[in-house]
Amino acid sequence: MDNIENKENIDNVDNAENVEETVQEELKADEEAVADTAKEQTEEEHDGETKPELTEEEKLQAELAETKDKYLRLMAEYDNYRKRTAKQMIEMSSAVKGDTVAELLPIYDNFERAANAESSDETYKSGVTMIFNQLTEAIKKLGVEIIDPTGQPFDPNIANAVSQIEDPELGENVVAQTFQKGYKIGDRVIRYAMVVVANA
Repeated sequence: MDNIENKENIDNVDNAENVEETVQEELKADEEAVADTAKEQTEEEHDGETKPELTEEEKLQAELAETKDKYLRLMAEYDNYRKRTAKQMIEMSSAVKGDTVAELLPIYDNFERAANAESSDETYKSGVTMIFNQLTEAIKKLGVEIIDPTGQPFDPNIANAVSQIEDPELGENVVAQTFQKGYKIGDRVIRYAMVVVANA
């Protein structure tokens, strides 16, 4: 009987030791799992770590910088618009003046012929000459320049050659005579001069 009890006791001790070892292994496994989980969470927190909140002063400085940038961009756009509009106005003004003067040129030519014509009536000639001079001053005030290239090298940008002559007294490709004067405003030619070119 004693032997049986001793054997049961030994078996109970062995079972207890086995249970304890199993429990310790399970505890160790749980500890390792917890440690791994904590490590993973730490790494995730580190990877997804956000920057600290900006102070109120830093936020205001950022907003000020953004507003300043928008203001500078707006000023640059307005300056470009102003320059573009001014250029368009100048071009439009020049075009309108040019078109108006072009319509008046035939009248101006007739007054010039009348002023240069011989007349026995001095009063009439004086009156025509006065009107012609006033008209000349008026178109000059509009920025119109008269093109009379007589004696100058021929320039196809301001004159049209209607004929050619040989003249040993003149140089090569020189305007010998201007049949009809030309007119321009700035760089825009309103009417090309009609000329005779020598030794072309």
